[in-house]
Amino acid sequence: MLQVSDAYFFHFVCCIFLNQHFKSHTNNNKINGKKHIFLYFIDLVTLTCNTQAEKVDSWTLDGEEVEFDSYVRMEGPNLKVSEVDAPMLGKYSCWSGGKMLSSTYLFQELEEEGDLDSLLSCRAKSYDCNFTCSLKDSRFTAVRLGLGQDCSSSSSSSHDGELQFVLPHSLSPYAEESTMLELTAEAINMYYILRRTKTFYLRDIIQPDSPEIVRCEEVGEQLNVSVDPPPSWSTPHSFFSLEYEIQYELKDDGTIENSFSTLIPRKINRLRVRSRDSLVLSAWSQWTAWQNVRKGKKNRHRCKKRHQGDLQDSTPGSSDRLKTKRRKHKKKKKGLFKQNEH
Repeated sequence: MLQVSDAYFFHFVCCIFLNQHFKSHTNNNKINGKKHIFLYFIDLVTLTCNTQAEKVDSWTLDGEEVEFDSYVRMEGPNLKVSEVDAPMLGKYSCWSGGKMLSSTYLFQELEEEGDLDSLLSCRAKSYDCNFTCSLKDSRFTAVRLGLGQDCSSSSSSSHDGELQFVLPHSLSPYAEESTMLELTAEAINMYYILRRTKTFYLRDIIQPDSPEIVRCEEVGEQLNVSVDPPPSWSTPHSFFSLEYEIQYELKDDGTIENSFSTLIPRKINRLRVRSRDSLVLSAWSQWTAWQNVRKGKKNRHRCKKRHQGDLQDSTPGSSDRLKTKRRKHKKKKKGLFKQNEH
């Protein structure tokens, strides 16, 4: 006997999707112990009373007793509803002897133009085993996401009115990416459900975290900036190479300039750095915070507290990654260019 709470506005954290082609008129799903029927423009739907009781006395819709007619009729313990429209959507419950036996929620697909990109944004901070997606739309009271037909579980959280999901994947970070990920999202607005599917390569949503500025050291009239990849970036770094862009403020006139080389003018007030995958030219990371540059001993400038241990050279160089493994359109950028500060 299944007891179902009246509360049905909840975040789905279990990935059970309707990715198969529908061979019958309805598809029954149970999520967190609650049964739902998603209605896709059909003429007849059967609501099943999940009980071993010999007799079902009545059915209710959102607490009101269902009146039987030519469109709504009982067939044994179950309820058949034909020519379903908006007034027939909601929470159906079957009863026996004044006791609720089970409940089923009946939804109808919401027709809405637009693709999933307008509702959902996804990002992978590395090529490792998961990525995150976020949805910010106050219209929906329940949302679930999943990958493919056999989706494993995902976790969700809410931050500043934005739903955030972590989805695992089984792609090898070292293999050539030939299969696109298929992401399905379902969102509920009252008794209507919006369902969208999109496909993409993992490399298309790569955006590293901000890198780490390690140290600055004078080399003649220039400053050599050492930068490390973010801790969340895939390893080994010789295989998963990053390129860096340094933005700095000149000491003479406060002009803001940018460089794709780690050698920059010596006379600067402050600097900051961002990174991206150097082979697929991914989205840039967020900038690091501005770091003030102060001259110390032995021609070494302090732009951040030094890390213990060896400091690796961060000057972008050639990668030993196999050319067939990822996109081959690496674009080298050299020199300096000016950018006005707004």
